[in-house]
Formats: sequence, C-alpha cells, structure tokens
Amino acid sequence: MEEGLDYVELAVAEFKDGLGWFAERLPEVGRQFISYANACFQDGELSELTKHLIGLGIAVQIQDEYCILYHGQNALRLGATERQILETLGVCGAFGGGAALSQAVTLIRDLLDAQSRMDTH
Repeated sequence: MEEGLDYVELAVAEFKDGLGWFAERLPEVGRQFISYANACFQDGELSELTKHLIGLGIAVQIQDEYCILYHGQNALRLGATERQILETLGVCGAFGGGAALSQAVTLIRDLLDAQSRMDTH
C-alpha cells in the first residue's frame, strides 16, 4: 500500500486510473462516457449529493465494489451524514436483502472509518 493512502483511496484511485486508461485507448467511447457521467452528477432538480446517494444504492444492488466506494466517498465529500449513508444501505437491504448488504456493510464501514481517520488529522 502506498504511504499515506488507505484502502478506500487506493480503490477509488485504481478505478479512476482504469477509466483513464480506457479513455486513452478508446477515446471516442471513454471520453464520451466520462463526459456523460460527469453531466449526470451535476446539481439539477436533484442535488449532486442526492445523485451520489442514488449511485451508492445502485452500486450496492449490483455489488460493484469500486462504485460503492466511489459514490460513498463523493457523498461524504458533499456532506452526507453517516445516517444518510446507512439509510441508503437500509433501502438497498429492503430491495435486495442479504445479497445487497453483503459487500456494503463492510465497504461502507471501511469508508466511514477512513473518513473518521482523515477528520482526526
């Protein structure tokens, strides 16, 4: 593990690096995807925070570890409370039961622990 980076930061950096790699090799698709995704998360009738909570919920449902961490990290960056994150996971559990929560409860705990460590420094 790189000095100063924890698991969450490394996973999100790995995702972004992979997306950049893809965009370099297939720019007509990769750059369009990045542009589209960025536009989707801009403030509109729904706030950027709300959109990242939705993204977190979808990522939990499809068990996408990178997106769970990415959207969870962005939600926290935008001011989401621990309770808002956990309520999002609760809704996911209502839809997807144990399968939906199997990764989320550990990944989000890791994310919240990492955020707590950053807040204390």
